[in-house]
Amino acid sequence: MLYALCAKYDIPHKNMGKWIVAQTEQQYEELIKVHKFTKTLEDVPTHFISLEQAAKEEPYVRARKGILESSTTGIVDSHSYMQFLHGDFTEKGGDTALNSNVIAITPLGDKGSSGWEILVRDKASGEENTFTSETVINSAGLGACDVHNMIVPQEQHLKQYYAKGNYFSYSPRVPMTKHLIYPAPEPGLGGLGTHLTLDIAGRIRFGPDVEWVDDPHDLKVNSSRLPEAIEQIRKFLPDVKVEGIQPDYAGIRPKLGRLSAVGSGKGFQDFVIRDMCAEGYEGWVDLLGIESPGLTSSLAIAGLVERLLY
Repeated sequence: MLYALCAKYDIPHKNMGKWIVAQTEQQYEELIKVHKFTKTLEDVPTHFISLEQAAKEEPYVRARKGILESSTTGIVDSHSYMQFLHGDFTEKGGDTALNSNVIAITPLGDKGSSGWEILVRDKASGEENTFTSETVINSAGLGACDVHNMIVPQEQHLKQYYAKGNYFSYSPRVPMTKHLIYPAPEPGLGGLGTHLTLDIAGRIRFGPDVEWVDDPHDLKVNSSRLPEAIEQIRKFLPDVKVEGIQPDYAGIRPKLGRLSAVGSGKGFQDFVIRDMCAEGYEGWVDLLGIESPGLTSSLAIAGLVERLLY
C-alpha cells in the first residue's frame, strides 16, 4: 500500500531490504520464530541467506549464526509522507487543531449513542472550546491511554509507560551497508535492539535503545548510554569507527507494559486496535501502544479502522 502511494505521489522512498542478524543460538531460534510467523501473513516475504552470500553482499556485517532477510522492507521520507497525508486530509474537508489539549470527553446519550462532546483547550491562549462528533478515533499516541480513561470506569483505566529511544548519528563513510541491519529479537528487551538504519541520502543512524522514563516530554538524548550502544553496534558491525558515533536525537514510544511484563512476555501488548463499539461505546476506536512502525503501517491501520466503524 505505502509503496504504491509513494510512487503515485512522488514521495521519496526506497526499497532496500532488511537483514535481521543472529549472533547466538538463542537469537537464531528467534529468527526461526519470526520466519514462521511471517509465513502466516500476506505480502511479508522473508528468507534465510547463507553466511557466504552475506559476506559477499555486506562484507562489513557480522552474523555468527544466521541472517533472515526481509526483501520488501524499505524507508520513506517521513516528513514528506506526513505532509502528503495532512494535505490530502485538508483538501477533502478536514480541519486540524494544533496545540490543543483534550480536557474532557462526554458521551451524548448512552455511551455515545448520540455522539461525543469533546472539550479542548488552546495551549497558548487557554481558551476552551467544545465540538461534537459521531465518531472518535483515539490515535493520541503518548496520550492515548489518558483519552481512553476519559470514557471508561475507573476499574478499566489503563496505564501508559514511556520508553525513550536514543539515536546516534554516524559521520564516516566506512563501514557502509546497503541494507537496514537489525539484531535478532531478544525476549525481555522491550524493543528491537539498537539497529542500523539508513535515510534517503544513505546516511547511517544507530538506534533506538530502550530507556524507561516517567516524563513523555524527556526528549534530550542521554549521552551516557553511548558506550552501551557502541557495545551493541560492534556485535554486528565490528569495524565501526567509534569516534564517528555522536548523540543525535531521541523519541518516546508508548508502551502498555514495562519491565516485568516485557521480560516475561506475559501481559505485554502493543499495536492494540480496540473496537470500543463492540464494548458498547458507539463510534469509538482506540489505537493503543502504536509505536514504530506505526507511521509506515498507517494506511493499513486506517483501512482496519474504517472497516470497524463503517
